[in-house]
Amino acid sequence: MKPIYYFLGAGISIALSIYLFVFATSPNHELAGIFVGLWAPTIIGIGIYNELISIYEEIVYQRKQREGKQ
Repeated sequence: MKPIYYFLGAGISIALSIYLFVFATSPNHELAGIFVGLWAPTIIGIGIYNELISIYEEIVYQRKQREGKQ
């Protein structure tokens, strides 16, 4: 996936968290807002991990190509 999707997901999580914290009417709306707000770092972490894996796979592929040429 493209990194922009992870940042959009994190942004939506933050916006939903603020909405739940401020405007929700349930008795535990503040806790629900905090819970949803904790999703953002997790989503960004998954995005960074996937980007690092793709960089690693590209490096391995380039090494295999160089070894094949020698």
